[in-house]
Amino acid sequence: MEWEGNAWVECGRGAYGQQRRGMCTPLAPALLPKVELAVGPHRNELKGIFRSLSLFMAANVRKPVAEGRSDAVPIFLQDIPRLFHQKILRPDVSPPDKHGYCSLGTSVDCVRAALMHSKKIIALVNEKMPRTFGDAIVHSSHFDAAVKVNVPLPQHGGKAPTEIETKIGKLIAENLVVDGATLQMGIGSIPDSVLSALTDHKDLGVHSEMFADGIVDLVALGAVTNRYKPFHRGRIVGSFLIGSQKLYDFVDDNPFIEMLEINYVNNTGIIARNPNMTAINSCIEVDLSGQVVSDSIGTRMYSGFGGQVDFIRGAAEGTDGKGKPIIALPSTTNKGESKISPFIKQGAGVVTTRAHVHYVVTEYGIAYLFGKSLRQRSYELIKIAHPNHRESLEKAAFERLKCMPSP
Repeated sequence: MEWEGNAWVECGRGAYGQQRRGMCTPLAPALLPKVELAVGPHRNELKGIFRSLSLFMAANVRKPVAEGRSDAVPIFLQDIPRLFHQKILRPDVSPPDKHGYCSLGTSVDCVRAALMHSKKIIALVNEKMPRTFGDAIVHSSHFDAAVKVNVPLPQHGGKAPTEIETKIGKLIAENLVVDGATLQMGIGSIPDSVLSALTDHKDLGVHSEMFADGIVDLVALGAVTNRYKPFHRGRIVGSFLIGSQKLYDFVDDNPFIEMLEINYVNNTGIIARNPNMTAINSCIEVDLSGQVVSDSIGTRMYSGFGGQVDFIRGAAEGTDGKGKPIIALPSTTNKGESKISPFIKQGAGVVTTRAHVHYVVTEYGIAYLFGKSLRQRSYELIKIAHPNHRESLEKAAFERLKCMPSP
């Protein structure tokens, strides 16, 4: 199938002259490389016509959003399916099996909802897409058109954790994760470091919006069995995947994996029913009252809400009373600035409120904040801040609270 530059110009202009057309970023990875190859001399004509809309940001859209050329929507991941009223969807799917069923593979999340609300479905049948089960299965008879492609999947991970990330991972694994716990891991080096420290654990379960390569090794070791989950017993539950080819090979045609819609996986009531639900997420900044900034650095948007609040609250509401909502972060930035701050940066957005927070972990220890006063929270957080910043944080806490932080 050819992607003509002129066609993209006309698509952008459409019947509305020079008005801009929005492009939801889940579709952008499939479309934008083809646009970039095709537009060539049409680039100036396309400028200002296409405008991406990000429901969760990554590096590819941070600059356009910062420059005002793209938009970002603050939204809980479980709520995104409510937004879809698109006319056309272009999902990546695996080739059909002998019964005509394709699979959404690595990305069920919001795609299933988009399929249900689309008047036209044009499938990109990718030979590289692994076949996964659950809500991923869709019959080819639902497609209005199909285009065969052979595109490698995005690769993520493989970077060795730092000494600090390894220490944080060990602290969480050795002190907060028990045998038989159900795990949710956000994306990033710290959740990956936790997984690498769980090799001696037994009968772990996984109910997570996403998972990466570290899960593969734990399954191979017999540490992940999902034995104690009261539903989806014996199955890993996820909604999207990002990792290396090792992960994609692991999930391919593997009934041990159930890929389900995000509004189910991230439903707080569903999360709470899992035994010893342990949610492990990272962030950008925490202030002395426990407010967590995860999507922005000051006024600059960096990522999105994702599923952090869904799982932090779901773990806190665990029906067995044993859930552990965990926020983990290095004590300082790469420039040596404290990530535990007296106040959040001007313009930064709070993703997880101070009422949601229970555990905060840095390489210097674990702070338990639930049920504690602002004075006590400041005390606990200063204890796990970098030693170079503790004195200044204590002074700032006194100025804010008009009393010294204390247990």
